[in-house]
Amino acid sequence: MNIKAFIPNFITLLNLFSGSVAVIFAVNNHFIFAAFFVFLGIFFDFFDGLLARKLNVQSELGLQLDSLADMVTSGLVPGIVVFKLLELASNSKAVTPIDDWSETMQWTGYTFNLLPFIGLFVTLASAYRLARFNIDEDQQSYFKGLPTPANALLILSLPLILEFQNNDLINSIILNKWFLIVLTILSCYILNSSVKLFALKFKNWSFKSNSVRYIFIILSIVLLVVLHFAAIPVIIILYILLSLFNNIN
Repeated sequence: MNIKAFIPNFITLLNLFSGSVAVIFAVNNHFIFAAFFVFLGIFFDFFDGLLARKLNVQSELGLQLDSLADMVTSGLVPGIVVFKLLELASNSKAVTPIDDWSETMQWTGYTFNLLPFIGLFVTLASAYRLARFNIDEDQQSYFKGLPTPANALLILSLPLILEFQNNDLINSIILNKWFLIVLTILSCYILNSSVKLFALKFKNWSFKSNSVRYIFIILSIVLLVVLHFAAIPVIIILYILLSLFNNIN
């Protein structure tokens, strides 16, 4: 085995491990721990590609492994989180054992609330986006559509805002089923849109050639200091707007 070539793949496997742990926590409604392991997985996801380029060991295996890891960390976990939030918003479990017939769709012994399953469309859209990325040779210095890690950060920020911001107005918005449905639709769309979004890849440290990246990083830090977890959705919106402005220029 080429140890040098395996190093970035090992980092990718750490991403997959983190995502797998996050799935367990998300299924059991431990959103804070789920968010922590998603953030950790995204950290590994950033450095595996960087290491592969620095060590000059980029490979087709690494590309495929990276997408498989992202599918769990940045695709499955956010889908489960929206699923769970829709359960909370509708005040009803998706699958509940029953003793008699009810008004909802059911099989013998169970009743099914179909609304929370809408959240899993985020997972489906993430899988489609990752598959498209793997066969698209144009996305080297930019992305087409929102990258799955950014979308995962957006969705995982919601339970963190509920837990730590503790604002009644914001809480009522996040736990509104219509808000979550619209968010799911927008998430699926922007993941697979053709809008060009800049990548945080620096070919050099010049401000002139990287101005949009430096501005984004500085504003993101300021927003995080001021708004804490509530800054994450704002940062994602800022990322999209700056990309659109950059495309005009």
